[in-house]
Amino acid sequence: MTQIETIAVVNQKGGVGKTTTAVSVAALLAKDSKVLLVDLDPQGNATSGLGLQKGQIQPTTYQLLLDDSVSLENAAKRTNIDNLFIIPSDSNLAGAEVELVPRDGREFALKKSLETSSYDYVIIDCPPSLGLLTINALTAASSVLIPVQTEYYALEGLSQLLNTIQAVKRTTNPELYILGVLMTMYDSRNALSGQVKTEIINYFNDTVFKTVVPRNVRLAEAPSFGKTIFEYDKRSKGSKAYKTLVKEITARTS
Repeated sequence: MTQIETIAVVNQKGGVGKTTTAVSVAALLAKDSKVLLVDLDPQGNATSGLGLQKGQIQPTTYQLLLDDSVSLENAAKRTNIDNLFIIPSDSNLAGAEVELVPRDGREFALKKSLETSSYDYVIIDCPPSLGLLTINALTAASSVLIPVQTEYYALEGLSQLLNTIQAVKRTTNPELYILGVLMTMYDSRNALSGQVKTEIINYFNDTVFKTVVPRNVRLAEAPSFGKTIFEYDKRSKGSKAYKTLVKEITARTS
């Protein structure tokens, strides 16, 4: 791979498996590549999901975005997974939305911070909103991965996200593209899940990943133990789905 692939995992709706996807993809890519996971969500779920203590580690993404003296090298922390590093987050990051507003080039703060990156992949876990933090992620990213829950109202709000992506392409990042749409929390016993799956495929066509992540209790449990699904239960349906997804991602980015 000749250049860094920076993937923003984005959906302004919460509870769609966004952080689980970001953490799982980052952990698996780290088997063969040097990977940085940027926790850009003030909730810090990616940070705690990898076993780090929120609020006890400095510097965080907040300092990286707002303090010019903090380098990427300072902010990136080793995790217990070889080749996987994380820039942790905590609740202070919520203030960055407001503090960045008066700054020149505020949309480029994250991109500027990542300029010295020596990673093969950078995965950005975005907050569940389309505010300035998400705009920073989209400006810094080469591509976007959109997790979509196969439940009622799944497509609601996605047009707003797609409009935001188009606006970023027009203004701050013309090279940005949609890497793929990932269907999550799929329940094969539920007729509605099947209907929504059909709707998503009809709407996004070839952009949809063939991999479908099932509703899986083990996936939901793993973060509370500070573990990825591969450490927690590598034989689970969720683990197998993310392994298949990463094969698709590497095929699309190589």
